[in-house]
Amino acid sequence: MSTTPLAASLIDLAARQQLPLHQHMDHATIAWISQHRPELPQTPVPVLRLQSKELLAHGGLPTRWWADPRLYTSLHGVRHAVRTAALAAVLAEANDLDDADAATATLAAAVHDCQRRHDKDDHGHGARAAIWLAANADTVWGHFNLTATPRSIVQAATAIRLHDIPYEAFTSNDKTDHARAERITDVVKAADALDRYRLPKLKWWPDARYVHEPAFDQMRSLAFDLVLISERAYLAGADGTAAVRYALAEKGLV
Repeated sequence: MSTTPLAASLIDLAARQQLPLHQHMDHATIAWISQHRPELPQTPVPVLRLQSKELLAHGGLPTRWWADPRLYTSLHGVRHAVRTAALAAVLAEANDLDDADAATATLAAAVHDCQRRHDKDDHGHGARAAIWLAANADTVWGHFNLTATPRSIVQAATAIRLHDIPYEAFTSNDKTDHARAERITDVVKAADALDRYRLPKLKWWPDARYVHEPAFDQMRSLAFDLVLISERAYLAGADGTAAVRYALAEKGLV
């Protein structure tokens, strides 16, 4: 299968079941997303703590962290990473996580997809990213001006490993690991799911049935707007990180 971006939009390719391995946003697809905005409750955007704002300011993740640099600008690239980190920070506020756990959830969300091999179903990419994170902990935590601790590494790696495994598919070992990092794992899985408004089929959009997060529905409107604003900014010429930071500023998060 070709991995070269095609002339057809993601919407057309998805309808024909011909999505390539590497998928890049296009004007027709973002227009389709805008036209299909669901009826979403308008809820106040939580005020992020200063620490979370500072972490998001370091969201310009290095291209070299991605297993395949071609994914850096794709649907699972840096824009998805920074939006997911922001949504994890918002959910951390909703769940009243302390500073340490909020930082761990935000950091884990930022790198959860960095070891993907492509944009289609890539089973096991969470496990690969968890291993990568543990091997590069000092570099990753240092990028965010944080100090890695054994507890934070284990919790972040656990959340990353489990993010692509449905709850109903958890093995006994998965359940044991989840119990040790439950709140952080649930936040990362929910944040990742909230960013699914970028995908070119309605059936792939966020669904509360697949997460364990009471605040999930309250954050849908924010998540949709972050996708719409940042992807439009990216298509207008902003680089990935700048596009998402613009969206975060528009929504009053930074």
